Amino acid sequence: MKKNGEQGTWRFFFALAVGWGIFRVAAKKLAKVFVGSTGVPGSPVPVHTVNVETPVAVVLPPKPTGRAADQVIGREGSSNPLNHQQWGTLIVMSAFAVSLAGGAGFLFAYWSEGNNLLLGATMALFLGGAGVGLVLWEHRLMRHTQAIESREKLPSNEEEREALREDFRASEHEVQRRSLLGWMIAGVAGILAAGTLSLLRSLGRPPGPSLYTTVWGRGQRLMTIEGQPVSVNALQPGSSMTVFPENGIGAEDAQTVLIRVNQQSLQLPEGRSNWAPLGYVAYSRVCTHAGCPVGLFEAQTDLLLCPCHQSTFDVLRGAQPTSGPAARPLPQLPLYADSDGNLRAGGGFSEPPGPGFWGMP
Repeated sequence: MKKNGEQGTWRFFFALAVGWGIFRVAAKKLAKVFVGSTGVPGSPVPVHTVNVETPVAVVLPPKPTGRAADQVIGREGSSNPLNHQQWGTLIVMSAFAVSLAGGAGFLFAYWSEGNNLLLGATMALFLGGAGVGLVLWEHRLMRHTQAIESREKLPSNEEEREALREDFRASEHEVQRRSLLGWMIAGVAGILAAGTLSLLRSLGRPPGPSLYTTVWGRGQRLMTIEGQPVSVNALQPGSSMTVFPENGIGAEDAQTVLIRVNQQSLQLPEGRSNWAPLGYVAYSRVCTHAGCPVGLFEAQTDLLLCPCHQSTFDVLRGAQPTSGPAARPLPQLPLYADSDGNLRAGGGFSEPPGPGFWGMP
């Protein structure tokens, strides 16, 4: 367990370093947003001198109308529209940089068999950064105006059509660093496609032989969680305990519930008459419905209860399900008593433990 924890920590810091490197590269690109721009606070302002002795006629510019007035309205509320655009661009690009770093970290964690916590964290950064970037693009870089005018008679003349074309051409310069933003969006889309294709690998991976076998084998002594062997006098009728194989204490797929019942009441399936010495029966604790631990034994009814979805299993009849969503009985472990009076496994489980998978209902 310690080795797995060290590997998970190493993968986390490696993914963090990769994300930090991508963020630094993006930050260098972002710095160019402010290089060579005009109208930024601190830039020199041209000074015009006027001869006060000579009367000067002041001519005010005509008040804008139509689309020109809409453009002025769209910039109201900001003393420096250019600076507002630059900061908006910086924030949007930062969000996309975080998304790219998270996506790269997710791909690395996935292909290096990283833990689920690292996969979830990097996926959250990727999707969250992309979502925040798109929302901020709309709020910070797109124009928000409302223009109301009376509808004119159609068709329009050539002058109006030319004015419309001019309006479209003028809007091409509203968003700064359009090409860099476009490349960042393309990068986010590329990582999204790579992540989607990578996940297809998991859908096609066969289960392998590990789902069909456990550490239980013939001759394995039944051990408590404290590592003590279980004798034939460990339980009284109507009581239960959790046991493990001697070389797999704590293994999730090997956890077994040991129950002692009245031997004359047993009605085990055919071929299992010698699996329950002195009334001891053993079943897998992994529920066949969703994999929850089945550990609640009702002595009066001889039923095992799964606390997650309320499936019940008849202990006397081979743990056949009696209610709830479970469709298969709990796998049974054959038992025998050795010459020292300790309980041992007579083999593996009657079938693979846990929920259904390929080839299992």
